[in-house]
Amino acid sequence: MTESAVKPDKAYTNDEIYARLQKAVQEHRLTPGTRLVEERLGELAGVSRTKIREVLSRLAHEGLVTLVPNRGAFIASPSVAQARDVFVTRRMIEPNMASMLSSRATPAQIRTLRRHSKQEQEARAKDDRPTIIRLSGELHVLIAQMVGNEILLRLMRELTSLTCLIITLYDKPNTPACPHTEHADLIDAIEAKDGARAARCMADHLMHIEHTLNFDVADADPPEIESLFD
Repeated sequence: MTESAVKPDKAYTNDEIYARLQKAVQEHRLTPGTRLVEERLGELAGVSRTKIREVLSRLAHEGLVTLVPNRGAFIASPSVAQARDVFVTRRMIEPNMASMLSSRATPAQIRTLRRHSKQEQEARAKDDRPTIIRLSGELHVLIAQMVGNEILLRLMRELTSLTCLIITLYDKPNTPACPHTEHADLIDAIEAKDGARAARCMADHLMHIEHTLNFDVADADPPEIESLFD
């Protein structure tokens, strides 16, 4: 690929660069251990290395990037212990979150959840794994957004992205980590305003995700950084 082929038509904002890198993590396009070269990212995004450093620092603060002195920035590689801690944390938070939403969800919010679930099913029908992974994680973030707690929403965004990294490292081949039927059951419980059932669905769902992981690290093919800014 030539330099002219990847030269951006515009300079991306920090938020846009952040969103593209985060989305690439969620879609398993950027895998744990991938080195993020500041100069190359700056060229592709049409910005200075200073701006790239600002974005990488933000991602590092959220645990998605590891900054290594004299070596650079790398997509984080959560250990088995860290992976288990993420799921413990999610099970502490998300069942209550689902229960809270079930007591206040509006018909419009239920329709939004149904549309999101339908998009996930359509991605599954096409066997579009990157989109499946992204939409599966986004549903959990969407629920947090509907609860209306900004701190919770920020935390869920971080936990969801970390979970995507964990799944990248530890998922079993050909095993769906987030079946859409479990999402549908969860939405049913929220719509029925059954807080106990919604909490139980969420807890079972998170436990199921963790149990599909084998915690055996597998090497991944290097990503195409240029594709992040197409």
